[in-house]
Amino acid sequence: MPVVNRIADYAEEMKTWRRHLHAHPELEFACHETAAFVVARLKEFGVDEIHEGIATSGVVAIINGQGDHPQDGPTVGLRADMDALPMPETTGLEYASTVDGAMHACGHDGHTTMLLGAARYLAETRKFSGRVALIFQPAEESGGGAGVMVQEGMMERFGIDQVFALHNSPGIEVGHFSSTPGPIMAAVDEFHIDIQGQGGHGAYPQDTVDPVVAAVSVAQAIQTIVSRNHDTRQQMVVSVTQIHSGSTDNVIPDTAYLNGTVRTFDPQVQAMIMRRLQEITDGQAAAFNVTAKLRYEKGYPPTVNDPQKLAIAADVAREIAGESAVVDDASMEMGAEDFSYMLDARPGAYLFLGQGESAGLHNPNYNFNDDISPIGASFFARLVETTQPL
Repeated sequence: MPVVNRIADYAEEMKTWRRHLHAHPELEFACHETAAFVVARLKEFGVDEIHEGIATSGVVAIINGQGDHPQDGPTVGLRADMDALPMPETTGLEYASTVDGAMHACGHDGHTTMLLGAARYLAETRKFSGRVALIFQPAEESGGGAGVMVQEGMMERFGIDQVFALHNSPGIEVGHFSSTPGPIMAAVDEFHIDIQGQGGHGAYPQDTVDPVVAAVSVAQAIQTIVSRNHDTRQQMVVSVTQIHSGSTDNVIPDTAYLNGTVRTFDPQVQAMIMRRLQEITDGQAAAFNVTAKLRYEKGYPPTVNDPQKLAIAADVAREIAGESAVVDDASMEMGAEDFSYMLDARPGAYLFLGQGESAGLHNPNYNFNDDISPIGASFFARLVETTQPL
């Protein structure tokens, strides 16, 4: 079947919702106006329960299916992220961001709209058993809002048995779905290395302990982790992304700083990288007679799809988009996603939904394609009806 007819009926209204959200982006956990907009729509739809203030501004709404005791049946969770990015917008759209330094450059305005569209349909029709938990989450881009919601007991509080999410994907044909069983997105960590030397006149380096040379050597040595320390059959990325030191041409500074990102899927690979970063930091410090301290911060874990749940989700996607428009054995992505915390807590699946050619995610010219909102909403709705049939 194509897009659900009833959802197609209010596609223009969904466009209005999305563009309102786009014009009023909010960051991290402070998604209060966005949450208020969501709650207002949910009340109009007649959902059964609305719970606010989860992870500061998150919302969970419950829709009961048919039957005398829907709370005794399974509960499927559907998640949409609500937060924007701390960056300026350059699209020039009539509904462009009205907030300086904030922009919906990742399509979370569209994700929220798709889940609202599914909520309206599910509240009207209730052609399913058990319950649906609609999860509107803050702080995906930074802060790990999904992890906070899980830590606050969301899964147990609402009896969620399985969870699903969609993310728009520029460059994939409009309405096409893509995912893979098992790991689909990487864990993301960051490292910081502070180097302490002894500065002095640039003309007399023999009287200094130069942290710049040490920092350059550390950065070069870090590259050997990928080229010489890891099994080529295992995917990983280690990137030095910042080196800061000095302020003028004739002064050797006291300090230098390096920063970078690590992407892995396997905890053993992650542990190897942590060990090698420490060994390189210590070894290069000794070689250049500087003091160096490594700080390693673990971030989001890998996003891992449950193979059985993904198979169900892929079949639903085929109903909506057609057999040829669904890829269920896609390559893993080195990007990261905090929906991983929810998939750690409950089985489920994460899929990409193509939005056609556009500026890439996190680009100041990016804009969500409103044409895919009814497609995503239909996927969510049919997923509920499929996983929890009457």
